[in-house]
Amino acid sequence: MGVGLSTLQRWRRQFAGDGEGVDGRKGSSRHVAHRLSEEERQRILLTCNEPRYASLPPGQIVPDLADQGIYIGSERSFYRVLHAHGQLHRRGRARLPQEPRPVPRLRATGPNQVWSWDISYLPTSVKGIWLYLYLVIDVWSRKVVAWDVEECEDAKLAAELVSRACLKERISRHRKQPLILHADNGNAMRAATLEVRLEELGVLRSFSRPRVSNDNPYSESLFRTVKYRPDYPSRPFSTREEACLWVSSFVDWYNHQHRHSGI
Repeated sequence: MGVGLSTLQRWRRQFAGDGEGVDGRKGSSRHVAHRLSEEERQRILLTCNEPRYASLPPGQIVPDLADQGIYIGSERSFYRVLHAHGQLHRRGRARLPQEPRPVPRLRATGPNQVWSWDISYLPTSVKGIWLYLYLVIDVWSRKVVAWDVEECEDAKLAAELVSRACLKERISRHRKQPLILHADNGNAMRAATLEVRLEELGVLRSFSRPRVSNDNPYSESLFRTVKYRPDYPSRPFSTREEACLWVSSFVDWYNHQHRHSGI
C-alpha cells in the first residue's frame, strides 16, 4: 500500500480512542483552476490527429500553433492527453527503436573449448608500413595456442594459422563438444575463406556485436600485455624476422612464466 510501519503506528496513536488507524494522507483533492476541460482535451486530441500534425511530436506542434497565435495547452499537456488516449508513440515513418542484440554468452569449463583471436598492428621503421600480429588464445587457460607476424591482413593466413593451431592442439572435427572460435567483425574474421576452413575443421564461429569493442576482451587484454611489457622495443621493428624473434620470446614468457591474475 506504500505506507510505512512508523506512519501506521503514528496514525494509531493519534486515534487511540477507537483503536483504529485512519489514513492521514491528504491526497490531491484541491481545485486546480488551470486544469484542462474536457473540451480542451478533445481539441488537443483532434489537433494532434490533423493530417499536417499527425507525424509531428508535441514539441513541434505547440510552437507551430504559437506562431499562428493559437494556444491550447502546454507541451506537457499535449503529451499527457496523448498518453491518456493511448496515442503516445513515435509519430512518423522512422523505424521503432530496436532491441539490442544479446551479448554472446560463451562459457569454457576446460581447455580447447573456446578460443579467441584478433589481429594487431606492430610499427616498423618505415612510416605508414605496419606488421600484423596474429594471436589465438585459449580462453580457459589463457594459453597462446598460435601466433604469427605477417606483412598483410589476409584471411588465407588466418585460415592457415587456425589449421596449425588445431593440428598442434589435436582438435578433431569428431569431438563431442566442438571448438568455438570467437572474434570481432574484422574483414579477415568474416571472410569466406576462413569460414570454409573452419567448417572443414569442425570449428564453430562466434562474433562480437557490431560496434561493441569489449565483446572480445581476452584478445584485447592480451594485446595490451604485449605492448606494455617492460621489454617491449622502444623503437619500431626493422624487419619481420626481428618482430618474430621478439614475439616468440614474449609467447614463451606468457605461456610458462606469467602469473595470470584472471585465473
